[in-house]
Amino acid sequence: MKLLVTGGSGFVGSNFIRYQLATHPDVQIVNLDKLTYAGNPANLFDVENDSRYRFVKGDIADEAVVDAILSDGDFDAIINYAAESHVDRSILDPKAFLTTAVFGVHTLLEAVRKYQIPRFVQISTDEVFGAIMEGETDEFAAFEPRSPYSAAKAASDHLVASYWHTYQTPVVMTHAANMYGPYHYPEKLIPLFITNLMEGKKVPVYGDGMQIREWLHTEDHARAIDLVLRQGMLGQVYNIGTGERMPNIEITKLLLGLLEKDESSIEYVKDRPGHDRRYALNSQKIRRELGWEPQISFTNGLEQTVAWYKQHEDWWKPIKSGEFEKYYKQQYGL
Repeated sequence: MKLLVTGGSGFVGSNFIRYQLATHPDVQIVNLDKLTYAGNPANLFDVENDSRYRFVKGDIADEAVVDAILSDGDFDAIINYAAESHVDRSILDPKAFLTTAVFGVHTLLEAVRKYQIPRFVQISTDEVFGAIMEGETDEFAAFEPRSPYSAAKAASDHLVASYWHTYQTPVVMTHAANMYGPYHYPEKLIPLFITNLMEGKKVPVYGDGMQIREWLHTEDHARAIDLVLRQGMLGQVYNIGTGERMPNIEITKLLLGLLEKDESSIEYVKDRPGHDRRYALNSQKIRRELGWEPQISFTNGLEQTVAWYKQHEDWWKPIKSGEFEKYYKQQYGL
């Protein structure tokens, strides 16, 4: 199987590429990534010399770049991980999010039609559904995005769905819960808090810390996308979640325990504008139809993630010493 993976140098995309190469000896992968701040070549240093893997630096919104790759021929699928993904940054600069999510996805969809690619997999998020105060969100729930990030993702999802209905473009979409694991850029809650605590710094908890999130290890997500890619029904949407949900403050306390810190390391900061209070996905469809089940419990996954960051200071310390550090100092006065 020959795949074009867009945004493959980011956290989720790189873990998917690594999973594909490890589990499918016959796979060939081209990774198209613009290498914005969170797209890190170091995420795939361990596979860069694999003959089945090729990296191309470029923008998914650049038609010439996409054409140059696909004209090489015989691609079986495009898996679109490319997206600006941090809500705080979307509040500061929405335009970059819209450019990738709308114009970039449009370019890819047109390429699927032009080159008759058999399958396009759109990777999306539970955040498009907005705050779910009670119950769970299934695949038919209305979108109610509340940040520029989630609005951009919702727009791209609507665009993908429209191509299925209008042109019968062979698409499949997924909405995943909050992910964590190795190579997670240290601006998100879990990697930020782990690395701050390792550096003896405080961790910034938004508001009262009672925002509830559902957690999914990136390896379990890679397994789910593999099934969607190979067995998912065209035109369908699949939620990918674990049902393991807890408030952010509880995550914080678990990390404090794993890193042998006490609650004096917590610094409560002003809540983020438009901060959703609770996410909860109903993921029965992918379990029932494709047989997927998460294999990594949150307790075990969190322990593994902490251990990975302890063992890979050479990966995250250069990131935090630069632009990332200035950004968070500016935002929270840390």
